[in-house]
Amino acid sequence: MSLTTPDSSHSIQLDIDGMTCASCAQRVEKGLNNVPGVTATVNYATEKATIWASEPDVSALVEQVEKSGYKARAHSAESPPKPDKVAALRRRVLISSIFTLPVVVLSMVPPVQFPGWQWVVLALAAPVATWGAWPFHRSAWVNAKHGQATMDTLVSIGVLAASFWSLYALILGGAGEIGMTMSMHLFAPPDQIGNEIYLEVAAAVTTFILLGRYLETRAKRDAGKALASLLEAGVAEARVLREVPGPEGSIDIETVVPIDQLAVGSRCVVRPGDRIPTDGTVVEGSSAVDQSLVTGESVPVEVQPGASVIGGTINAHGRLVMEATRVGADTHLARMATIVERAQNGKARAQRLADQISGVFVPIVIVLSILTLIGWLVFGPSAEWAFRAAVATLIIACPCALGLATPTALLAGTGRGAELGILLSGPEALEASRHVDTVVLDKTGTLTTGSMSVSHSVVWHARRDDFWSYLVSVESTSSHPIAQALVAHAPAATVVSVEQAAADAGFGVSGTIDGHSVQVGRSSWLAAGELVVPDELAEAFYDERLDAYTAVWLAVDGELWGGVYLSDEPKVQAQATITALHNRGLQVVLLTGDSQGPAEHVAGQLGIDRVIAGVSPEGKVQAVTALQDEGHRVAMVGDGINDAPALATANVGIALGSGTDQAMSAGDITITRGDIEQVPTALALASKTLGTIRGNLFWAFAYNVVAIPLAVGGVLNPLIAGAAMAFSSVFVVTNSLRLRRFRATTAAA
Repeated sequence: MSLTTPDSSHSIQLDIDGMTCASCAQRVEKGLNNVPGVTATVNYATEKATIWASEPDVSALVEQVEKSGYKARAHSAESPPKPDKVAALRRRVLISSIFTLPVVVLSMVPPVQFPGWQWVVLALAAPVATWGAWPFHRSAWVNAKHGQATMDTLVSIGVLAASFWSLYALILGGAGEIGMTMSMHLFAPPDQIGNEIYLEVAAAVTTFILLGRYLETRAKRDAGKALASLLEAGVAEARVLREVPGPEGSIDIETVVPIDQLAVGSRCVVRPGDRIPTDGTVVEGSSAVDQSLVTGESVPVEVQPGASVIGGTINAHGRLVMEATRVGADTHLARMATIVERAQNGKARAQRLADQISGVFVPIVIVLSILTLIGWLVFGPSAEWAFRAAVATLIIACPCALGLATPTALLAGTGRGAELGILLSGPEALEASRHVDTVVLDKTGTLTTGSMSVSHSVVWHARRDDFWSYLVSVESTSSHPIAQALVAHAPAATVVSVEQAAADAGFGVSGTIDGHSVQVGRSSWLAAGELVVPDELAEAFYDERLDAYTAVWLAVDGELWGGVYLSDEPKVQAQATITALHNRGLQVVLLTGDSQGPAEHVAGQLGIDRVIAGVSPEGKVQAVTALQDEGHRVAMVGDGINDAPALATANVGIALGSGTDQAMSAGDITITRGDIEQVPTALALASKTLGTIRGNLFWAFAYNVVAIPLAVGGVLNPLIAGAAMAFSSVFVVTNSLRLRRFRATTAAA
């Protein structure tokens, strides 16, 4: 079901710099939503803010973000690439690790210690606690100036507290002489703890969290690779044919132009191995086109004059000349990228709850750490014990995992879907698909080939030539598959001028020829105009499978001239698709505007549970609503204009990409390849992605619920707390990345 969203015609995106955790994103989002007339959502994983406003003022919005302590700029295709955070983090992790390793060894392995080893540890740990942890300190300071606190605030306070305590212990507390090591106090009873140094904590926590952030950033980059591939698939230039005067008339010459100068109607040359510059129609040449980037189908598609081609796909061999039919943001590839990016920027209901928690999480943890320190100072065995518990409480808390739970799963799931030719519109579609128990399938073009063919005809009160002339002339005014089949069946028929042509979607067409009123359509439609098809005419051509055909009748001036029987066979993969849906425990319903006989025939061939036939586009909406009223959660699959209202009405609309723009716009899930066999895979991917989101959120909540009390209770050492905190975010991201291994299968469960 397509949910109501702000007017996308007034939406803009900002690239946000400086966010380091979910509470940062929540703070930016809250600030933007405080601007009058603005609705905003900020995605930590994609580092983007999506903003809806009737009259968006970009400079005011950027200023608002900067007031929150972050940087922003309007997002555009020309935006400069962001710095490679992965490489910078990797360098910082490696250098910090080189210094941290001897610090930990000297602190935890007594046999390698020597007189004054604590001062060597201080010299090695200081660069890590300052330069290595500088991103945390800088972020904490910037947020402090704005009266805010983030995850970096917790890390910075913990590292600085461990460092300054160690300096105090070394200089004034006698730790330089005591030399008590981590190996002795890791799980030591309170009464055995003396004036300890925590330099290994300051260094190791910094390195662990840097490592976690590096792995997290790299995983987010990998999860977004599918969208990056879509965006990079476009070409920068196109070879355009332009007419110039020649000695013997005009001639065509090839001119290379920037892609943004390409216009609809331009003729482009595509050489072997080149990417097709934009959507268009082949006008010259033949070749095979690799469409795997767009459809997920590895087998190249043969094209020849008249065939449609998609921008960004690759011409395998042969020179093609094509005419551009769509350019810029209207191309199939651009629309795919927009759908994927919009989905990745969405938020599930559970994630919005997590965001609200993240917004107050850090201040609560800071207060809790202070209370832990005070409590253990009053009731604990020593100041060292109180300090250790307070620092562990600061470091163990992690709202990052909460903030990453949904966006990383969406990045991975929608990215993998794009690779398979399945576009998920966002978390709303995932949530709606959770309880689907009924799949409603259109017949023509969805379950069947959509290529109707004439089986036989019955001519009654007319000459056969006149019958086909009138029939083809009127049907030539329609683009319906039945009309196309009738026109194709009689290419030699005389086509005459038709006036006042009109179509009644799904039922028939009418017009006037030489003053004669002509109607072509189903018997029930003619009957509404008091034209009844006599039984002897309907049975004139007897066939025991007569009900399996679609009958179209021709009436001229209220007199029946005859009829034509057509058939449309199921697609090759339809049977396997229905079986796979049944294996998932789903009821399958055939919903069609075709008559009951052909619908029952197809349903019987495929083993479909229920048939609803003879319905108009409005009737399809009513049928879907009736199923919902029965308590069913409905997924509707369709590909035509007449399916769009039903797709929008269903709990989940699944549009086949081989269909119309209206159907794709109304769908929550789009299958770009147009194959019915991808429907079970699409439902399985949606279910898997939603399950990953819910699993991520569970573990993110569970981690904090279990870990924080242990830290407050003094059970966890800060070193272990730092490692556990880093692991929590890495776990959520790597769990999401498992979606990258999702495999398409018709029998997906």
